[in-house]
Amino acid sequence: MHSSRKGSDVLVIGGGIIGLVTAWRAARRGLRVVLADPDPGGGAARVAAGMLAAVTELHYGEETLLGLNVASAARYPDFAAELSEATGGTDIGYRACGTLAVALDADDRLHLRELHALQRRCGLESEWLTGRECRRLEPMLAPGVRGGLRVDGDHQVDPRRLASALLTACERSGVTLCRGRAARLVTTGDRAAGAVLDDGTELFADQVVLAAGSLSGRLAGVPPEVAVPVRPVKGQVLRLSVPAAYGPFLSRTVRAVVRGSHVYLVPRENGELVVGATSEELGWDTTVTAGGVYELLRDAHELVPGITELPLVETVAGLRPGSPDNAPLLGPTELPGLHLATGHYRNGVLLTPLTGDVMAELLATGVVPEIARPFTPRRFSPTRQESYA
Repeated sequence: MHSSRKGSDVLVIGGGIIGLVTAWRAARRGLRVVLADPDPGGGAARVAAGMLAAVTELHYGEETLLGLNVASAARYPDFAAELSEATGGTDIGYRACGTLAVALDADDRLHLRELHALQRRCGLESEWLTGRECRRLEPMLAPGVRGGLRVDGDHQVDPRRLASALLTACERSGVTLCRGRAARLVTTGDRAAGAVLDDGTELFADQVVLAAGSLSGRLAGVPPEVAVPVRPVKGQVLRLSVPAAYGPFLSRTVRAVVRGSHVYLVPRENGELVVGATSEELGWDTTVTAGGVYELLRDAHELVPGITELPLVETVAGLRPGSPDNAPLLGPTELPGLHLATGHYRNGVLLTPLTGDVMAELLATGVVPEIARPFTPRRFSPTRQESYA
């Protein structure tokens, strides 16, 4: 057994994009940071499409979450530039290309009209287009498109490049990477004090951040009163390739609801086209199924018929970390020294810049920024303590 009793200022458990951005931002604040993960840079983000869709992802009853999403989206241009500088010029695939949400039948058109009204009530910018105007923007769309919403403020990023860049930024900022799985939380005197890895290595720290995505609720040693209410939500995604000979295929993200199922197509500048995503409450299953692939291709074909001519290069499934209200858990828990940065569900990539800033401020000063306070993990505690000590 190895032990690091001298410890660090911060131990981050989890090396997905949320754990990595937390570690990087904390290190930039001058803190000594250790990150524990068997495969840093992996996680759900490697499956995600990377839509920065604060406007088109708006759901009824999520107005508070909307404020968090919009604030994080606004930080992305500066965040991408800073990350590029910190990594020697890495391009994370940030594109301000906009999103087009379209309707394929009368019911979808009514739903989009209602969503447009909600967006306008929330002060968001979106423009209603006729079906003809949609096809003028994106000629590959099916002739039956009934109308749509043009949202120029919803952008995209490549999550795999983002994860790789954050890993490099952590290494260059002095973050110590321990490539092992945290098996158990260590507590000393009713305070979180570190973790034991699955190989027996002991890591000690003044503060611990649990940022292990859908696995956050499975860490042993966490007291029952601060149990992390995060569940895995399966998503299957396809990646296709647009040959150069085809010329432009789609210029922006296109999304729709087809027979009640959401489907989106995200074109990358390198010719990749990401199609997703299913949403399945199936526990820890990450099997790519024939049914999932069929449904995605069927729905995408109704939206963009030419898609079936493209080479299929990858099928993959991952697990989103969902919370009871589908909003993130950011900040201190009832156990002193233990903080959470998890439960981002479908907004993990979008919320990466803001999460890093919020957690770094908390770790450096003990203060949670005002914008993140509605998302305290304590909102799910038995005593529902809403204030921060």
